[in-house]
Amino acid sequence: MPYFDSNGLRLAYLDEGEGEPILLIHGFASNKDVNWVYPGWVDLMVKSGRRVIAIDNRGHGESEGSHDPDDYGAPAMAEDARRLLDHLGIERTDVMGYSMGARITAFLTLNHPERVRSAVFGGLGYGMVTGVGNPEPIALALEAARLSDVTDRTGRAFRAFAEQTKSDRLALAACMRSSRQRISEEEVARIVQPVLVAVGTRDDIAGSPQKLAELMPNAKVLEIPNRDHMIAVGDKVYKAGVVDFLEERA
Repeated sequence: MPYFDSNGLRLAYLDEGEGEPILLIHGFASNKDVNWVYPGWVDLMVKSGRRVIAIDNRGHGESEGSHDPDDYGAPAMAEDARRLLDHLGIERTDVMGYSMGARITAFLTLNHPERVRSAVFGGLGYGMVTGVGNPEPIALALEAARLSDVTDRTGRAFRAFAEQTKSDRLALAACMRSSRQRISEEEVARIVQPVLVAVGTRDDIAGSPQKLAELMPNAKVLEIPNRDHMIAVGDKVYKAGVVDFLEERA
C-alpha cells in the first residue's frame, strides 16, 4: 500500500489503472476499501479506461491521525487531497466524494478550482449548506466502552460501522467533533465545474439534492431509487449515472 506525507501525516492511498484520472474521497468512518474497492467502483473505473486514485482520509483506514479535534475538518482533509495530487503530479482531475467526502470535494473545488475538472457529490445534497445534524451523539457513541451502551439510533449505526471497519474510534470521534466550517449558498454558487449530485431517494441525512444543484450553474441531479444513505454507494443506478456523467466530459 503506497503512502505519502501530508504536512507530517503519513496517509495511505491507492493508484490503479491508466487514463484520465479520477480521485475518490470516502465518507466518515469509512475508508478507501469499504467505500470504493469492495462495492466495485475501482474495478468499474479502471475497466472504463481511467486511472483511479483513492485516499484514506486522515484518521481513517490505514492513514495516520490524532485524537485532537483541531486536526480535522473538511478544509484540512481537502488539503490532504490536494497534496496527494501534488505527490502524484496530477494537475487536474475529476473528483468523486461520498457524504463527508462530498464536503471535502467541495472545499477542494472551491479552494483549488484549477485542480478539479468535474465533481460528483454523492450522498450529500443541501445538507452541504445546512449541516447534517448534531455530531455529539455520534462522537459519544464512538467513545463508549461497548456498543450495547449506546442508545442513540444514529450513534449506534456509526459505532457499529466503525467496529466493522476496524477504525480508530477515538480518531473518528475527534473528526466528528472538529469545527464544522459551513459552506454558504454563495460559495456553492461559485462552483462552475460540471457537478453531479447523486443521492438516494430514501436518504434522510443528505438533504435535498435538487436544492443543492439549483445553486450551481452546471449541476444536475441523479436520484438513486429506494436507497438510503448507507447502501446507496454500491447501487448500479449510481454507478451507471456516474459513468455517463464522466463520459459526457470526455
